[in-house]
Amino acid sequence: MNTLTLSVSALLFDMDGTLVCSTGDVEKVWRLWCQRHQLAPELVLAMCHGMRSREVIRALAPQLDVEREAARIDELEMLHTGGDAIAGAGELLGRLSPELWAIVTSASERVARHRLNCAGLPLPHVLVGAEAVINGKPDPEPYLLGAERLGISPARCLVFEDAPAGIESALRAGCTVVQVGGDAPLNPAVVAVIRDWREVRVVSGKGESLLVMLSMQGANQE
Repeated sequence: MNTLTLSVSALLFDMDGTLVCSTGDVEKVWRLWCQRHQLAPELVLAMCHGMRSREVIRALAPQLDVEREAARIDELEMLHTGGDAIAGAGELLGRLSPELWAIVTSASERVARHRLNCAGLPLPHVLVGAEAVINGKPDPEPYLLGAERLGISPARCLVFEDAPAGIESALRAGCTVVQVGGDAPLNPAVVAVIRDWREVRVVSGKGESLLVMLSMQGANQE
């Protein structure tokens, strides 16, 4: 297994499937929602990972009241949350200075804080949730806002993501992207694929930089 070292100024993390094992919870919520509206879940489950509920509902059930249904999804997510942290996540986040990392998630801020608490993970000083942006992932707005709130150029931010929509969002924002989970990069611009946080080490570099050392499964190498 190869090692890649990156010099960056800040880390931006997705939450579901990246820091928290919540994929099962997310799919359960959407199945319940589909059942309520007598919709086939297959299309919804193929689209929902990494995207705000608003975008999913608008695309697949435009006949419904988007804001009302997004609020309903939010309530279901509060009821059906119980995922553990992905291995090594707590240890890594606990060692980072609060001003050097943020969470950028398609979940609402309320759901995000609840999931992080349930998983025993520290709460960030900067959390960009669904309601903080006009356009959710795969639009670049969420990651641009995360970088802005940290006061760091997107080009100096390293993003950790697990879903195609989030990866696209981060890349369009101008960030470098590491994929969490999977056997191969979901986008050719992903620089590395890690299985979990035990394959990541972060130390202080020169000046205000961070050195991020990754034990890679796969990478986009020239």
